[in-house]
Amino acid sequence: MNKIKGVHIHSITYGNPQGQDVVLLHGWGQNIEMMKPIGDALQKDYLVTIIDLPGHGMSEEPHTAWQLDDFVEMLKQLLDELKIKKPILIGHSFGGKLSLLYASRYPVSKLILFGSPFQKKVKKETAKMKLLKSLKKVPVLNQFEEYAKKHIGSRDYRNASPIMRQVLVNHVNCDITEDIKKIQCPTIIIWGTNDAEVPLEDAYVLESLLPDAAVIEYEGCTHYAYLEDLGRTVRIIKNFLGSE
Repeated sequence: MNKIKGVHIHSITYGNPQGQDVVLLHGWGQNIEMMKPIGDALQKDYLVTIIDLPGHGMSEEPHTAWQLDDFVEMLKQLLDELKIKKPILIGHSFGGKLSLLYASRYPVSKLILFGSPFQKKVKKETAKMKLLKSLKKVPVLNQFEEYAKKHIGSRDYRNASPIMRQVLVNHVNCDITEDIKKIQCPTIIIWGTNDAEVPLEDAYVLESLLPDAAVIEYEGCTHYAYLEDLGRTVRIIKNFLGSE
């Protein structure tokens, strides 16, 4: 457990001490266990570090509603403490977004991304959104606004504490398109064709922003494509990293 930016961060490191550093970052609402199947497959040749991101797993919540920048600085400080320089970063969803932002600022050897959001989505006003807005306008009802958010918001939003709900809002509203253009390292982008969280078209926009990137589609797979065809994922990663 390391204390970074006033928050206790849980991580595990295992594998080959002589191997290159691989750092794995899970998605929102997940934990170390979601990335361990990848880490376990790489431990023979690499030194694997998997992190419970703040507010997830065994790591403490931030004491304030962190922005994405705060998560990136936490990651930099943690990797410095662990003496990890120029890692291979592997990230799923929220962890992929953090990996992208980190790689735009600090040295990274290679990037591997699974269903990683990066741009702010402009959504049409839904019935849910209209209802929430109407609650704000009616004095007698606005006291139920928080209740309504919990019960008709997204699953991730409902399951989060008040601080983590605001962190989620900060994350969703943060567009890192311009930052991505600064990344130079080789990148593999793995995406399920049936990803309902982040559409496949985003993978190709992301590819176009990077100087050395390739999209690999998993036909019929979801936002968790990397786990749904784990054997293929491991083969692709090992080939990309040159250990197969």
